[in-house]
Amino acid sequence: MSTEIKAPTFPESIADGTLIAWNKQPNQPCQRDEVIAEIETDKVVLEVVAPADGFLQSISKKEGAIIVSNEVLAIYEEGAIAEQPEATAEKTTATVTTTAATSKPAEVDTVTDTTTNSLSPAARKMAVEQGINPETIQGTGKSGRVTKEDVVNHSKNLASTTTEKTAIQNVDSSQQSNLQGLESIAMGRHSKRVPMSRLRATVAERLVQAQNSAAMLTTFNEVNMQPIMKLREKYKDAFAKQHDVKLGFMSFFIKACSEALKSHPEVNASIESNDIVYHDYQDIGVAVSSKRGLVVPVLRNTETKSLASIEKEVRQFSEKARDGKLSIDDMTGGTFTVSNGGVFGSLLSTPILNPPQSAILGMHKIQERVVVVDGKMEILPMMYLALSYDHRLLDGKEAVTFLVKIKDLLEDPTRIILQV
Repeated sequence: MSTEIKAPTFPESIADGTLIAWNKQPNQPCQRDEVIAEIETDKVVLEVVAPADGFLQSISKKEGAIIVSNEVLAIYEEGAIAEQPEATAEKTTATVTTTAATSKPAEVDTVTDTTTNSLSPAARKMAVEQGINPETIQGTGKSGRVTKEDVVNHSKNLASTTTEKTAIQNVDSSQQSNLQGLESIAMGRHSKRVPMSRLRATVAERLVQAQNSAAMLTTFNEVNMQPIMKLREKYKDAFAKQHDVKLGFMSFFIKACSEALKSHPEVNASIESNDIVYHDYQDIGVAVSSKRGLVVPVLRNTETKSLASIEKEVRQFSEKARDGKLSIDDMTGGTFTVSNGGVFGSLLSTPILNPPQSAILGMHKIQERVVVVDGKMEILPMMYLALSYDHRLLDGKEAVTFLVKIKDLLEDPTRIILQV
């Protein structure tokens, strides 16, 4: 039974997509729910799956085509398996072999003799050893047969021709040397032009939009990570055994941000036209680098979540981003964003806002530094924190006090648990 394969129904925020890959070609067998095509949109990659066991009869849209919602992509044959080209080739080969075997021996021998007798065995061996194509040698023997002497003469003629070419090429050797020098410089210097993916283009557009539309500033602080590191070291085994997930740093930062957002609701707000929209919930996005570009999945209602549930969600999002499985719903919304450049070794940076949010927190590499504590120098594991914010909505006072609040919570993680 034939059926139409259509593009998925796109959300209202997505106008169209690009067909980036056909994972199956016509006549290749497909299993039910197997991914047969991928469509890249501005936000995610949508998968088109096989409706049942069968095969593609024909493809109506080529890779690179612009696809709209519910557009027909191909015709699919359900409940049948197409005959594979390899199998057809094997049958054809078998038929030819059988035909040749049953044909008259005299006819086969005649063809073989005609090919073999054009060169004597000694001449053929010499031609092969010298890398000469036997078909280029003119025979002087009986019935045009190529002899050993013909191979020798042909080899001499080739050597003479090569010498003449070399002599011509040696004319004006200085110019030739210069040209060869330029050619050697050019070797290895290649350029490749590839179209920018829709996701990368959308990210670029949004980043430029953020810089052009917001009065963006960044304030910095540093946090002593020793209290969290000691707490993590003490309870990491029991935590993993109890919750089946590792205790990382991200959950502490997200909970600290969530608590700080409660006391600074303006940081959790956004600007829409001439209005300020305040949110009574904290949906915190976590910036993740995937092979297709930067994506920001959102953890909902972080103010109600435990450290364990946050760690589980972060792990799930990381796996989905790695496999390209994030959905539109996973990345929709968000009132605040956390970006961890420290995993790549960044010591300090100025993160760019994720519109329409008013602030984003940048985490960085933990590095031991000499710090003065109570008048004494100590070596402590320190991390720089960066808060980029929209100055249209937040004044410096609000931004700085918000970042200090996060610092205080992280340096005394008991306050995160007690919510004080």
